[in-house]
Amino acid sequence: MRMAIVCDDLIQQGGAEEVFLDVISCYPKAIVYTSYISDYWKNILKDRNIEYRTSFLQKFPLVSKLYRFYSILYLHVLAFEGFEFSSFDLVLSLSSRYAHLVFTKPTTKHVCYMHSPARMFWNTKDYFGKEFWNLFLPLIYPFLFFSRMTDYIAAQRVDLFLVNSRVTQKRVKRYYHKESIVLNPSIEISNFHISKDIGDYFFIVSRLTSWKRIDLVIEAVNKLGLKLKISGYGSDLPRLKYLARNNPNIEFLGRVSDEEKYKFLSKCKALIYPQKEDFGIVPLECMASGRPVIAYGAGGALETVIPGETGLFFSEQSVESLMSTFNKYDDIKFISDTCVDRARQFDKKLFKSKLEKLLNDVYLKSN
Repeated sequence: MRMAIVCDDLIQQGGAEEVFLDVISCYPKAIVYTSYISDYWKNILKDRNIEYRTSFLQKFPLVSKLYRFYSILYLHVLAFEGFEFSSFDLVLSLSSRYAHLVFTKPTTKHVCYMHSPARMFWNTKDYFGKEFWNLFLPLIYPFLFFSRMTDYIAAQRVDLFLVNSRVTQKRVKRYYHKESIVLNPSIEISNFHISKDIGDYFFIVSRLTSWKRIDLVIEAVNKLGLKLKISGYGSDLPRLKYLARNNPNIEFLGRVSDEEKYKFLSKCKALIYPQKEDFGIVPLECMASGRPVIAYGAGGALETVIPGETGLFFSEQSVESLMSTFNKYDDIKFISDTCVDRARQFDKKLFKSKLEKLLNDVYLKSN
């Protein structure tokens, strides 16, 4: 089976990229197609002997910073529609924006692993922010209209949708009127370990952007006098540091290595997860380390965290709701083995075997 793997871009290092690494480990002979790729990812693919192709956007200046602007110009649509897949038996697109827009001939099957229908088109207020929406709506409305139309039409060409969660499954049904199969992302359980030496700090590992709501945690910790370690980087870092400026119990670690992350997870009192994600891999990593999760009770966290057994939920994205949950934490004794057993249900081996079976079924049905 000659196979192509298509992804939106290879710039960041998040959950979507973890799924990409899992997929190319299953299909190392597949050719990767993407709109643009950073030097970091070029080196990763080179080390793994993965062949890749990029679009004309690779030559554009500051593409990783200006991709929203280039999107408004419809350039990403042209980039993905310009790829040629006539020589492939199967195309697997990993999409949260554009990868599923590719054209394939009837003899080539197209399976899309959908992280989420593009928030840029379908949840514009949340994606850009209310201020942007109020100021620039008249300017971007034509772009939104044509992008949604293009997105919907492209979705009808997909032979099978796989989705990362039930949350995404509902969106695929709502926006595209298409059925899908849930295939949760995974973690490598063997990478994590349980520590007997539990520290006195709560832990956050995240990209530091405003919608992740790290500010809620800082404000709650400021009022309760708790210790907090924050791993990550992003555009919201200066504001978060300002909020924490008078609290020596809050430590910003910056970007840490995987080994350091595993250590912090295994020794934290709990991971704090205040954002609403479509799925979320970090809570699984924490549970695989034997530690509980305090999460906002919405989105993908509802599919991973078991309240009272592997963590707690707070019901609103507010400082008061989070503080109330912090106060409940010490009244519950979490068992490390229970956390690990839950994480084991999302082990990488299960993800790979399910993916291979689903793709083989699609391929065999076409022959």
